[in-house]
Amino acid sequence: MTALILHGGAGARRGVNYDREVVHMREVVEAMKARLDAGAPALDVAVEAVVRLEDSGLYVAGRGASPNLAGAYELDASLMDGPTRRAGAVAALQGFRNPIRAARAVMDRTPHVLLAGEGAALFAAEQGLEPIGDEPAWFTHAGQGDDNHPPKGLSHGTVGCCVLDRDGRLAAATSTAGVFGKAPGRVGDTPIPGAGSWADARVAVSATGVGEYFIRAAACVQTAWRVAAGQSLAEAARATIDDVGSLGGDGGLIALDRDGNLAQPYNSEGMKRAWLTPAGEIGVEVFGR
Repeated sequence: MTALILHGGAGARRGVNYDREVVHMREVVEAMKARLDAGAPALDVAVEAVVRLEDSGLYVAGRGASPNLAGAYELDASLMDGPTRRAGAVAALQGFRNPIRAARAVMDRTPHVLLAGEGAALFAAEQGLEPIGDEPAWFTHAGQGDDNHPPKGLSHGTVGCCVLDRDGRLAAATSTAGVFGKAPGRVGDTPIPGAGSWADARVAVSATGVGEYFIRAAACVQTAWRVAAGQSLAEAARATIDDVGSLGGDGGLIALDRDGNLAQPYNSEGMKRAWLTPAGEIGVEVFGR
Protein backbone atom coordinates (compact mmCIF):
# COMPACT_ATOMS: atom_id res chain seq x y z
CA MET A 1 0.00 0.00 0.00
CA THR A 2 1.25 3.48 -0.92
CA ALA A 3 -0.20 6.96 -0.48
CA LEU A 4 0.88 10.56 -0.80
CA ILE A 5 -0.39 14.08 -0.19
CA LEU A 6 1.26 17.39 -1.07
CA HIS A 7 0.43 21.06 -0.73
CA GLY A 8 1.33 24.24 -2.56
CA GLY A 9 0.44 26.52 0.31
CA ALA A 10 -2.57 27.94 2.09
CA GLY A 11 -3.77 31.44 1.23
CA ALA A 12 -5.42 30.74 -2.11
CA ARG A 13 -8.05 33.37 -2.88
CA ARG A 14 -11.30 32.92 -4.76
CA GLY A 15 -11.31 34.77 -8.06
CA VAL A 16 -7.66 33.94 -8.77
CA ASN A 17 -6.96 31.40 -11.51
CA TYR A 18 -4.96 28.43 -10.20
CA ASP A 19 -5.21 26.27 -13.32
CA ARG A 20 -1.43 26.08 -13.74
CA GLU A 21 -0.96 25.00 -10.14
CA VAL A 22 -3.72 22.38 -10.42
CA VAL A 23 -2.15 20.88 -13.54
CA HIS A 24 1.32 20.96 -12.02
CA MET A 25 0.32 19.36 -8.72
CA ARG A 26 -1.40 16.54 -10.59
CA GLU A 27 1.72 16.01 -12.69
CA VAL A 28 3.86 15.82 -9.55
CA VAL A 29 1.55 13.26 -7.92
CA GLU A 30 1.48 11.17 -11.09
CA ALA A 31 5.28 11.18 -11.27
CA MET A 32 5.60 10.28 -7.59
CA LYS A 33 3.06 7.47 -8.00
CA ALA A 34 5.35 5.94 -10.60
CA ARG A 35 8.28 6.23 -8.19
CA LEU A 36 6.32 4.60 -5.37
CA ASP A 37 5.10 1.83 -7.67
CA ALA A 38 8.74 1.16 -8.52
CA GLY A 39 9.57 0.75 -4.81
CA ALA A 40 11.17 4.10 -4.03
CA PRO A 41 11.42 4.89 -0.30
CA ALA A 42 9.12 7.49 1.22
CA LEU A 43 11.90 9.94 2.11
CA ASP A 44 13.28 10.01 -1.43
CA VAL A 45 9.81 10.58 -2.87
CA ALA A 46 9.00 13.37 -0.41
CA VAL A 47 12.21 15.18 -1.31
CA GLU A 48 11.73 14.70 -5.05
CA ALA A 49 8.17 16.01 -4.90
CA VAL A 50 9.25 19.12 -3.01
CA VAL A 51 12.12 19.73 -5.44
CA ARG A 52 9.58 19.77 -8.27
CA LEU A 53 7.41 22.23 -6.35
CA GLU A 54 10.43 24.44 -5.55
CA ASP A 55 11.66 24.47 -9.15
CA SER A 56 8.28 25.27 -10.72
CA GLY A 57 8.22 28.90 -9.58
CA LEU A 58 4.47 28.56 -9.04
CA TYR A 59 4.51 28.51 -5.22
CA VAL A 60 6.10 30.58 -2.48
CA ALA A 61 9.08 28.27 -2.09
CA GLY A 62 12.32 27.75 -3.98
CA ARG A 63 12.15 29.64 -7.26
CA GLY A 64 8.86 31.29 -6.25
CA ALA A 65 10.51 33.37 -3.49
CA SER A 66 10.25 37.12 -3.01
CA PRO A 67 12.99 39.14 -1.24
CA ASN A 68 12.93 40.17 2.41
CA LEU A 69 13.01 43.82 3.52
CA ALA A 70 16.75 43.96 2.86
CA GLY A 71 16.34 42.63 -0.68
CA ALA A 72 17.76 39.17 0.12
CA TYR A 73 16.15 35.81 -0.68
CA GLU A 74 16.23 33.63 2.45
CA LEU A 75 14.83 30.10 2.09
CA ASP A 76 13.92 27.46 4.70
CA ALA A 77 13.24 23.71 4.54
CA SER A 78 13.02 20.61 6.70
CA LEU A 79 12.32 16.91 6.40
CA MET A 80 11.85 13.91 8.65
CA ASP A 81 12.15 10.17 8.20
CA GLY A 82 9.38 8.42 10.11
CA PRO A 83 10.98 5.08 11.00
CA THR A 84 14.11 6.66 12.52
CA ARG A 85 12.89 10.18 13.28
CA ARG A 86 16.04 11.50 11.69
CA ALA A 87 15.58 15.12 10.65
CA GLY A 88 17.42 17.72 8.60
CA ALA A 89 16.75 21.41 8.10
CA VAL A 90 18.13 24.71 6.84
CA ALA A 91 17.01 28.22 7.71
CA ALA A 92 17.68 31.58 6.05
CA LEU A 93 19.64 29.86 3.27
CA GLN A 94 20.78 32.21 0.51
CA GLY A 95 22.16 31.49 -2.92
CA PHE A 96 21.08 27.90 -3.55
CA ARG A 97 18.35 26.47 -5.73
CA ASN A 98 16.79 23.74 -3.59
CA PRO A 99 16.70 24.21 0.17
CA ILE A 100 15.10 20.78 0.58
CA ARG A 101 18.22 19.19 -0.93
CA ALA A 102 20.32 21.12 1.56
CA ALA A 103 18.10 19.87 4.39
CA ARG A 104 18.54 16.29 3.16
CA ALA A 105 22.31 16.77 3.13
CA VAL A 106 22.22 18.06 6.71
CA MET A 107 20.34 14.89 7.69
CA ASP A 108 22.58 12.49 5.81
CA ARG A 109 26.03 14.07 6.11
CA THR A 110 26.20 15.83 9.49
CA PRO A 111 25.40 15.02 13.13
CA HIS A 112 23.16 18.10 13.22
CA VAL A 113 19.48 18.76 12.55
CA LEU A 114 19.47 22.46 11.56
CA LEU A 115 21.99 24.77 9.90
CA ALA A 116 21.21 28.45 9.39
CA GLY A 117 22.34 31.52 7.50
CA GLU A 118 25.95 31.74 6.40
CA GLY A 119 26.73 28.34 7.89
CA ALA A 120 23.99 26.72 5.85
CA ALA A 121 25.28 28.40 2.68
CA LEU A 122 28.86 27.32 3.34
CA PHE A 123 27.67 23.75 3.91
CA ALA A 124 25.57 23.76 0.74
CA ALA A 125 28.60 24.92 -1.25
CA GLU A 126 30.81 22.22 0.32
CA GLN A 127 28.23 19.60 -0.68
CA GLY A 128 28.24 20.77 -4.29
CA LEU A 129 24.58 21.79 -4.27
CA GLU A 130 23.40 23.84 -7.22
CA PRO A 131 23.86 27.61 -6.71
CA ILE A 132 21.67 30.33 -8.16
CA GLY A 133 23.55 32.56 -10.55
CA ASP A 134 21.35 35.50 -11.55
CA GLU A 135 18.84 35.85 -8.69
CA PRO A 136 16.60 38.52 -10.29
CA ALA A 137 16.23 36.30 -13.37
CA TRP A 138 15.67 33.13 -11.34
CA PHE A 139 13.05 34.10 -8.76
CA THR A 140 9.43 34.50 -9.88
CA HIS A 141 7.82 36.21 -6.83
CA ALA A 142 4.94 33.72 -6.80
CA GLY A 143 1.75 34.07 -4.80
CA GLN A 144 1.07 37.75 -5.42
CA GLY A 145 -2.59 36.99 -6.13
CA ASP A 146 -3.08 35.10 -2.89
CA ASP A 147 -4.58 36.55 0.27
CA ASN A 148 -1.24 35.98 1.99
CA HIS A 149 0.34 38.86 0.07
CA PRO A 150 0.69 42.39 1.55
CA PRO A 151 -1.15 44.48 2.60
CA LYS A 152 -2.97 41.60 4.35
CA GLY A 153 -0.51 41.67 7.24
CA LEU A 154 1.77 38.82 8.32
CA SER A 155 1.70 36.68 5.21
CA HIS A 156 3.06 33.30 4.18
CA GLY A 157 3.65 30.61 1.57
CA THR A 158 4.95 27.05 1.73
CA VAL A 159 5.06 23.70 -0.08
CA GLY A 160 5.19 20.24 1.43
CA CYS A 161 4.69 16.52 0.94
CA CYS A 162 3.86 13.49 3.10
CA VAL A 163 4.49 9.97 1.79
CA LEU A 164 3.72 6.37 2.75
CA ASP A 165 5.75 3.79 0.82
CA ARG A 166 4.99 0.12 0.20
CA ASP A 167 7.18 -0.94 3.13
CA GLY A 168 5.06 1.13 5.51
CA ARG A 169 7.60 3.92 5.95
CA LEU A 170 6.39 7.50 6.39
CA ALA A 171 8.23 10.74 5.58
CA ALA A 172 7.47 14.46 5.45
CA ALA A 173 9.21 17.39 3.75
CA THR A 174 8.41 21.12 3.80
CA SER A 175 9.98 24.14 2.04
CA THR A 176 9.26 27.87 2.03
CA ALA A 177 10.44 31.29 1.04
CA GLY A 178 8.78 32.60 4.20
CA VAL A 179 6.42 35.51 4.68
CA PHE A 180 6.30 38.37 2.19
CA GLY A 181 8.15 41.46 3.36
CA LYS A 182 9.78 39.58 6.24
CA ALA A 183 12.53 41.01 8.41
CA PRO A 184 16.06 39.83 7.60
CA GLY A 185 16.81 36.67 9.55
CA ARG A 186 13.16 35.89 10.27
CA VAL A 187 12.55 32.14 10.60
CA GLY A 188 9.08 30.59 10.71
CA ASP A 189 7.86 27.09 11.38
CA THR A 190 9.03 25.40 8.18
CA PRO A 191 12.61 24.50 9.24
CA ILE A 192 11.58 23.48 12.76
CA PRO A 193 10.76 19.77 13.16
CA GLY A 194 7.54 19.46 15.14
CA ALA A 195 6.24 22.81 13.92
CA GLY A 196 6.58 22.76 10.12
CA SER A 197 7.27 19.07 9.51
CA TRP A 198 6.94 15.82 11.43
CA ALA A 199 7.14 12.11 10.70
CA ASP A 200 7.18 9.12 13.00
CA ALA A 201 6.00 5.51 12.83
CA ARG A 202 2.31 6.53 12.90
CA VAL A 203 1.91 9.79 10.97
CA ALA A 204 3.58 12.32 8.67
CA VAL A 205 2.58 15.99 8.70
CA SER A 206 3.51 19.17 6.77
CA ALA A 207 2.19 22.62 7.68
CA THR A 208 1.52 25.82 5.74
CA GLY A 209 0.45 29.14 7.21
CA VAL A 210 1.61 31.98 9.41
CA GLY A 211 4.62 30.27 10.93
CA GLU A 212 4.73 32.13 14.21
CA TYR A 213 1.41 30.57 15.20
CA PHE A 214 2.34 27.09 13.99
CA ILE A 215 5.47 27.27 16.15
CA ARG A 216 3.44 28.30 19.19
CA ALA A 217 1.04 25.42 18.56
CA ALA A 218 3.79 22.87 17.80
CA ALA A 219 1.35 22.07 15.03
CA CYS A 220 2.83 19.06 13.30
CA VAL A 221 3.91 17.16 16.38
CA GLN A 222 0.65 18.13 18.12
CA THR A 223 -1.18 16.32 15.33
CA ALA A 224 1.03 13.27 15.76
CA TRP A 225 0.61 13.21 19.53
CA ARG A 226 -3.15 13.44 19.18
CA VAL A 227 -3.09 10.39 16.90
CA ALA A 228 -0.88 8.58 19.41
CA ALA A 229 -3.43 9.41 22.11
CA GLY A 230 -6.21 7.74 20.14
CA GLN A 231 -7.77 10.40 17.92
CA SER A 232 -8.36 9.65 14.26
CA LEU A 233 -6.08 11.45 11.81
CA ALA A 234 -8.94 13.69 10.68
CA GLU A 235 -9.88 14.60 14.26
CA ALA A 236 -6.27 15.27 15.21
CA ALA A 237 -5.52 17.43 12.20
CA ARG A 238 -8.70 19.50 12.55
CA ALA A 239 -8.13 20.02 16.29
CA THR A 240 -4.63 21.27 15.55
CA ILE A 241 -5.83 23.80 12.99
CA ASP A 242 -8.52 24.91 15.42
CA ASP A 243 -5.78 25.43 18.00
CA VAL A 244 -3.74 27.51 15.53
CA GLY A 245 -6.88 29.52 14.79
CA SER A 246 -7.56 30.12 18.48
CA LEU A 247 -4.16 31.83 18.70
CA GLY A 248 -5.03 34.08 15.77
CA GLY A 249 -3.19 32.17 13.04
CA ASP A 250 -4.37 31.01 9.66
CA GLY A 251 -3.21 28.27 7.33
CA GLY A 252 -3.55 24.52 7.06
CA LEU A 253 -1.76 21.21 7.14
CA ILE A 254 -1.60 17.93 5.29
CA ALA A 255 -1.23 14.62 7.10
CA LEU A 256 -0.98 10.94 6.26
CA ASP A 257 -1.02 7.95 8.61
CA ARG A 258 0.39 4.44 8.34
CA ASP A 259 -3.03 3.09 7.29
CA GLY A 260 -3.13 5.43 4.29
CA ASN A 261 -5.68 7.84 5.76
CA LEU A 262 -5.34 11.44 4.55
CA ALA A 263 -6.21 14.74 6.24
CA GLN A 264 -6.06 18.27 4.80
CA PRO A 265 -7.77 20.83 7.08
CA TYR A 266 -7.31 24.58 6.74
CA ASN A 267 -8.88 27.76 8.08
CA SER A 268 -7.77 30.06 5.25
CA GLU A 269 -9.90 30.71 2.18
CA GLY A 270 -8.19 27.94 0.24
CA MET A 271 -5.23 25.56 0.23
CA LYS A 272 -3.59 24.16 -2.89
CA ARG A 273 -3.14 20.40 -2.49
CA ALA A 274 -3.15 17.08 -4.32
CA TRP A 275 -3.09 13.46 -3.19
CA LEU A 276 -2.79 9.80 -4.04
CA THR A 277 -5.01 7.36 -2.14
CA PRO A 278 -4.05 3.75 -1.34
CA ALA A 279 -6.58 2.74 -4.02
CA GLY A 280 -4.51 4.60 -6.60
CA GLU A 281 -6.91 7.52 -7.02
CA ILE A 282 -5.47 10.99 -7.61
CA GLY A 283 -7.25 14.16 -6.48
CA VAL A 284 -6.49 17.89 -6.68
CA GLU A 285 -8.27 20.72 -4.84
CA VAL A 286 -7.77 24.40 -4.07
CA PHE A 287 -11.02 25.41 -2.34
CA GLY A 288 -13.10 22.25 -1.84
CA ARG A 289 -13.00 20.56 1.55
